[in-house]
Amino acid sequence: MKSLDGRVIVVTGGGRGLGRAFALELAARGARVVVNNRNRVVDDAGLGPADHVVAEIRANGGEAVAEHGDVTDPATARRIVELALGTWGRIDGCVTSAAIGGPGMFHKVSPEDFATVIRTNLLGTAQVAAACAAEMRKAGHGRIVLVASTGGLHGEVGLSAYAASKGGIIALGRSIAAEGARHGVFANVLLPYAVTQLTDAAIDERYRPLLDPAAVAPVVAALCDPGCTLNGEVLVAAGGGLRAVSVLEHATVPLPYGPLAPDRLGELLDRSRSAPGRGYGTAREAFLDLAEELATGRAEEASRP
Repeated sequence: MKSLDGRVIVVTGGGRGLGRAFALELAARGARVVVNNRNRVVDDAGLGPADHVVAEIRANGGEAVAEHGDVTDPATARRIVELALGTWGRIDGCVTSAAIGGPGMFHKVSPEDFATVIRTNLLGTAQVAAACAAEMRKAGHGRIVLVASTGGLHGEVGLSAYAASKGGIIALGRSIAAEGARHGVFANVLLPYAVTQLTDAAIDERYRPLLDPAAVAPVVAALCDPGCTLNGEVLVAAGGGLRAVSVLEHATVPLPYGPLAPDRLGELLDRSRSAPGRGYGTAREAFLDLAEELATGRAEEASRP
């Protein structure tokens, strides 16, 4: 399938793991790829991870260029855009997969270490996505895939900074989707399970065969396809499996004024959860629905047994 012929797609963190798999898959589908990866380690020839992925793509007949900036630097986002435009004259897609882990129990993580994870994972993602989105909006088309984690949905023990950064990316992706839709710029969030540098040590050997990064790369290629009109979706993917994620609010129940006992609060939440969940496109939609129910008394009617 060459469904991405002529498309220019940026991949951050594209030198290793998931990013590498995404870059190779996109190139195999015909995309021209800007492979970003900072050079923490280079070989004897002075080549880093992004250079090797570019060489692999070119050896297979594809087109790619390497960019070695650190996504925490705002200048990197500008250079990535300039490289794409200067080389091929356009940007059609952006896949943000650059990330670091930063394990540690919340009460033991220093403010500096916490900030480093947020700066790389969330701010780095936002800077590159924003620079690419600006060009896409001018062109009237574009596809953005933000790579997050189920840690950002559920939290994770010992990974508070990582989970916080990935939760921010999920909210960021849904916001970008709401803003970009009328300009033809669609954004979605992928939560992959795969063996990478970040996860390798924690993977149960029974599941390792299921967690090849290449197994989730076709999902990214589909989301970057110009024929894909999905927008604001959050998807969980692993080898052989896909899950849709929904952000839901349940029934509105009346909240009494005055002191509220803990057991009473628990009862109210149970009553709310007893009704089916409702999804909203934006926080404003959710607020207006809640306000209307409270203003009209429909919340009390809906909450009666």
